[in-house]
Amino acid sequence: MAHPYTPKVDDYVKWNRSTGQVDEGWIYFVDDDYITIETGVRDKPNCQYTQIERHKKIHTLIVCHTWYWHQLEYVKTRRHNEPRRDQISNTNEDVHI
Repeated sequence: MAHPYTPKVDDYVKWNRSTGQVDEGWIYFVDDDYITIETGVRDKPNCQYTQIERHKKIHTLIVCHTWYWHQLEYVKTRRHNEPRRDQISNTNEDVHI
């Protein structure tokens, strides 16, 4: 039997559901119980509520629980020579010595 696929942040996957529906996108978050798959990104509208926002994009995510991981098809990985997004430390955190 082949080894099951273990989802990782920054992998591109297709989710071939038993209903025949296919969703695809980049894995955005991984947990022991579920992953999120980013299926779309769009610009936030430019208005009075978003003009001072640091985050300028709206990310559309779907949740895929572990019992569906066997339906995932690995396509590719981005950032081969860079650390994955979940391995990058936040350099803006205060450091107390």
